[in-house]
Amino acid sequence: MKDTSKSQKAAVAATPPIGVLARGLIILECFSEEHLHLQLRELAQMTGLDKATLLRLLNTFIEYGYVQRSLDGKYAPGHNLLRLGALYRSTFDLGQRLQPVLRTIMLETHESVAFYIREGDMRVCLYRENVSRDVRYVFEVGTRVPLGDGGSASHVLRAFTDGSSPRTEEVLKNGYAITRAERSPELASISVPVSEPHGRLLGAIQITSILNRQTEAQQIAAAEVAIRTLAENGFDSRPTRITGSATL
Repeated sequence: MKDTSKSQKAAVAATPPIGVLARGLIILECFSEEHLHLQLRELAQMTGLDKATLLRLLNTFIEYGYVQRSLDGKYAPGHNLLRLGALYRSTFDLGQRLQPVLRTIMLETHESVAFYIREGDMRVCLYRENVSRDVRYVFEVGTRVPLGDGGSASHVLRAFTDGSSPRTEEVLKNGYAITRAERSPELASISVPVSEPHGRLLGAIQITSILNRQTEAQQIAAAEVAIRTLAENGFDSRPTRITGSATL
């Protein structure tokens, strides 16, 4: 069930608030899933504010990126609200948010899954979900692996930080790194980047299997599971930019 309490609150605001800040907030509260684009007259009806006051406040919001105005004259939420939403999500513990993601990927792919970050020239395993199978690869939290030793997570971390991976162009194009018998002749892995929506790289999720148990096509399908699961849990798998070494 959709929460329409905010739009209803704004819609019945017969007497607009007095303070400038309160007036600005009631404008933002007019936007909802049902009201993504609003005309000036609609905002006036919903807030009880006169059009001159509305225009002054809306122009300020537009200047600072909290509201945008389309060519047809309608107003909509601006890009800076997305940044605030990402900051809000960051106030929660990353492990609490990521652990269910890793578990879902493990259950769907039937392979062990881990989340790595970059610390200098090393990658470090922060979280993991090991599959229960007779033959499996086991991740250990705290394991440190030199980035130069290879592995799919290393390629992702290097590609999206300093671009030093020899496969950077391929990783940036595909959105994942895949390896088969690179670090070990018995293992295959595929990794995808993890970020907040439209944000910097947080780390990489790596799915590791026994080499003869997964074809390359099956590995790519596993990466698609990871990308979908990340999106369903408020993460992104396409960092917006390459930055310096990413650490938490």
